[in-house]
Amino acid sequence: METLKGKTAVVTGASRGIGRAIGAALAREGMNLVIGARGKEALEATAQELSQQHQVKVVPVPCDVTKQADLENLADTALKEMKKVDALINSAGVSSQSPFQDQPLEDIERLMYTNYFGAVMLTRLLINHFIENREGAIINIVSGSALVDPPPRGFIVYSSLKRALRAFGKGLFWELRDYGIKVSSILPGVADTALTSGLNEISVDKSRLISAAVVEDAVRFALSVPANVCPLEISVINQRTPWTRPVIPYKQDHPEE
Repeated sequence: METLKGKTAVVTGASRGIGRAIGAALAREGMNLVIGARGKEALEATAQELSQQHQVKVVPVPCDVTKQADLENLADTALKEMKKVDALINSAGVSSQSPFQDQPLEDIERLMYTNYFGAVMLTRLLINHFIENREGAIINIVSGSALVDPPPRGFIVYSSLKRALRAFGKGLFWELRDYGIKVSSILPGVADTALTSGLNEISVDKSRLISAAVVEDAVRFALSVPANVCPLEISVINQRTPWTRPVIPYKQDHPEE
């Protein structure tokens, strides 16, 4: 297995939830970090905590992944401060649960720019650095909802964009594998984080949710396998919660045959 100690990762959505958990897990492995998130105070506090606890370099860069200028600044800062970036973890994400006809237009825009545009654009900004080094790992945090057909009711915009991100990752791997670049998608089920705590009909039974620690393990595995191995996809789904009730309402009305 490859050692992670001394390598550098860029992690988005890193001030809370799954993104923060991933950053903390990589810092424990000895990786230096460039972390991005919208909340400056929470981000700087996270950087200070991880740096002190694990004696690694952690550079906080306030970043709204819906804004190209912020993404450019994040990529430029990472390359300036660290010289070499070994991994990009696209973890920033938002959720919105609503029947499509009632979904606010601003929610649709926010989902598109956060859950798809941000990951694709930041990958584009760092990809030539990886090509030049003929190595690098890109990990996209997708969603277990991308495994469900039809998409979960009330989540069709969210799930469709996650499917698009999954397809992007697959295509990018086949396009760039000859450069030694790995591209992996992590497909987690509903996690017990702040992102999902506000959704309707989330079960109070926490045994039906996965923990962020499960996603941490998947990311560490993807980054530490031998150089000639790439886990294309890792699905981490609670056996009791395959994106169906009671966590996400899934029953749908279909026309009579």
